[in-house]
Amino acid sequence: MKKIILGTALILVILIIVFLFLPAPIDPVAYTPPQPPELSGILAPNNLLQSAELLALGEINGPEEVALDSQGRIYGGTQDGKILRILSDGSIETFAETQGRPLGLQFDRAGNLIVCDAHKGLLSIDPEGKITVLATSAEGIPFRFTDALDIASDGTIYFTDASSRFSQQEYLYDLLESRPHGRFLSFEPTTGKVSVLLKDICFANGVALPRDENFVLINETYQYRIIRYWLKGPKAGTHDIFIDNLPGFPDNISSNRKGTFWVALFTLRNALTDFAHPYPFIKTQVSKLPKALWPKPKPYGLVLALDEQGNITSSLHDPTGKHLKEITSAREYKGYLYLGSLHNDRIGKYSLSK
Repeated sequence: MKKIILGTALILVILIIVFLFLPAPIDPVAYTPPQPPELSGILAPNNLLQSAELLALGEINGPEEVALDSQGRIYGGTQDGKILRILSDGSIETFAETQGRPLGLQFDRAGNLIVCDAHKGLLSIDPEGKITVLATSAEGIPFRFTDALDIASDGTIYFTDASSRFSQQEYLYDLLESRPHGRFLSFEPTTGKVSVLLKDICFANGVALPRDENFVLINETYQYRIIRYWLKGPKAGTHDIFIDNLPGFPDNISSNRKGTFWVALFTLRNALTDFAHPYPFIKTQVSKLPKALWPKPKPYGLVLALDEQGNITSSLHDPTGKHLKEITSAREYKGYLYLGSLHNDRIGKYSLSK
């Protein structure tokens, strides 16, 4: 019996030693996140999102962001590379197929759907579904994770490449590594020029312009904050922090161009992740584990409203996550918020008159 116990212990020790010396897919750095804010006051949980109507339930797979055309038809990208269109009668049709992973969606003034496709780059799709590739690289560096966008009144497209190191399927590695691989860029349709406006962002995500377009906001997902990049005035070309220490992971952000920004938080902060962040050794070992053993996001639905000074003015919750969870976008259109999710099989439609 003793030989069996000793033999088993020896095998375990050998396995541990082998595991510790296995190559890791990441090269993490220490990051000490701030203590998360309490969910109280303006952030107090409520059940408001549970009243949202569910569109295309079970018929759309992973509509990360939602766009609406001039006729009010709803568009969402799917995990298998399609962009689906929901008609006024609720029927669904395929508008286009990118053969990639369409994420950010926004219509330009000509009626073209501009798409950030994680694998294919920045795309333009005309009303007939014809796809034109606008950009796939900047400064000689290919886009690895084209993510989100907004379009200015002059046609300039502001967009993000979330990570130049990790692809869309590897976003959790980017979280653990804590290195700033993201970029914020612009594309000028008249010239085709792509400019890198800001580098060294820890997962560059959602993009939104205010009504006066004096600045643009960029969600820095893995730092739990939103960056403000100044486009006009004496601060043009500089950036600062618009809001810090959010209660979750900010994904996409949109503006109603009336003074309100809507921020979709993928999930609440994870205590285990925050605990591990200051310790590169722990993060290195976690990255070697099968992803099924990694800390799971808490099922939760959360959208924040911000004013143009960076103050939280309201919060919408689904604490159970059974109706809407892991919300990645919130777009206002004619009195409703349309809610997308990277993993859900539905689009939420929440009435702002409630």
